[in-house]
Amino acid sequence: MQRIGYQPAGVVNGPAYSPWFKLIATLFTFGLAGYAASFLIRHGGDLSAQALLLGAILLLLLSYRGFLHATVTIDADGIRQSGLLGKQVMWPDVRGAKLIGLPRAGWLSPPRLVVRTGTAFYTFNGGTQDLLAEFARISLAYEMKK
Repeated sequence: MQRIGYQPAGVVNGPAYSPWFKLIATLFTFGLAGYAASFLIRHGGDLSAQALLLGAILLLLLSYRGFLHATVTIDADGIRQSGLLGKQVMWPDVRGAKLIGLPRAGWLSPPRLVVRTGTAFYTFNGGTQDLLAEFARISLAYEMKK
């Protein structure tokens, strides 16, 4: 007998991060870019420091782009999140799912869905109420039996 797993009522799609989280990421990124510019002005002659800082800025900008453009899709096949490091879990591979959040910090970061497969844990972010509601249904469907 083959495990089919969770079957959503329809396709749910949306951004992985809320506008509030994206605003904070934007402010943080611009703050670090400003600091990097001031560092380069102060230490303009040190080529190794410049190369290290430019590499760090490149990684920061790649992560920032991932925050801005990441999407989550929940469909009959599984759950996927695009971004810098995309992730995908098919329903037959899911062994458990749970919503986790930061106590007293829901205004900053909404709950995330942690999915357990046979060999790994995957965390999915939801930036819309539709995604968070589907996360709650998934979590209930895979509620751990004690």
